[in-house]
Amino acid sequence: MITANLSTPQTLTAPPAQWFDPERYLKLMASPWGRALIELQNAITVTSTAFWAERSVRAVHLPVTTGSVSSPMGLGSDSKPVPVDLLGARTYLADSMQFLLEFGTRMTPEGCYYLMPSFRGESADETHLCQFYHSEAEIPGDLNRVTATVEEYMRALCRGVLDLCPDVVRAAAGTTAHLEEVAGQGAVFERMTFDEAAAFLGTDPRYIQVEKQDGRQWRTLTRAGERRLIEHCGGYVWVTHYDHLAVPFYQAFEDGQRLARNGDLLFGMGEVVGAGERHVTADQVRSALRLHQVAEEDYAWYVAMREQDPKLTSGFGLGVERFMMWVLQHWDIRDMQLLNRANGQVCNP
Repeated sequence: MITANLSTPQTLTAPPAQWFDPERYLKLMASPWGRALIELQNAITVTSTAFWAERSVRAVHLPVTTGSVSSPMGLGSDSKPVPVDLLGARTYLADSMQFLLEFGTRMTPEGCYYLMPSFRGESADETHLCQFYHSEAEIPGDLNRVTATVEEYMRALCRGVLDLCPDVVRAAAGTTAHLEEVAGQGAVFERMTFDEAAAFLGTDPRYIQVEKQDGRQWRTLTRAGERRLIEHCGGYVWVTHYDHLAVPFYQAFEDGQRLARNGDLLFGMGEVVGAGERHVTADQVRSALRLHQVAEEDYAWYVAMREQDPKLTSGFGLGVERFMMWVLQHWDIRDMQLLNRANGQVCNP
């Protein structure tokens, strides 16, 4: 198995300037790094379109504003919404349009997908951007079906990059062996439950943190914990069935209401794909909203959708720039942006 080297490699192609340099865009224009980012973005888009077309999964064009963020400020939220004033109307920039993909599955037999930006209220760091691209899909079926589809998609993306721009990968990463391993079925996507991961990692707070609120508690993996599991499992691992209070309310229940039918695919820098099975019925959603202390009236439309058309679906979101980091074997996600965006700043161009 080929595992990620989290040290910065000596490469032929490297970013021409630090990500916060206001003249970085000018330097990118004359740099192989700028071409590498565009070629890789193009390969991901072209490959994604072909992958979903083969499966009759429909592309949907969705807005970038919403009144129903998918990570509301309740228990299990791992992100902050970005509020905006839209000519006097209080709304949010999309942190994900997964809810509208669920809506789309009521009209598309094989499901739907998009590639579009997501906006988060946290500050950027080496593994997280304030604005990033999401490759998201929602399909009929359970958690097992969607995780199998993600693995197929990952292999297809690696083949697409190898077909369309292997030269820019070699110039930046010094190798394409990691792509060849996944594309050629050599990579094994290991799987463990969160309980199994916790038993392996123990109580070390560097790896697992315990959150407490209102007399309840739930466990979360740290980045260091994710990387320890990646190393242990040979490069790629699904961690499934997190504590339900550690994930947003929309993930289906498992083991009563203790666990969620969800999974994160860890490789490279850590979590690159998040997936989950959704609640089928309106009553299940209501129970989850109460559990997570989220007001039902804020998601009345989401409940009503299930009252009219209860349906078993599952979905996932792949962080495009996180995937690009792994492809280029580069370990600061802020260098994956063509144009830097930071919360609280007016950014030009």
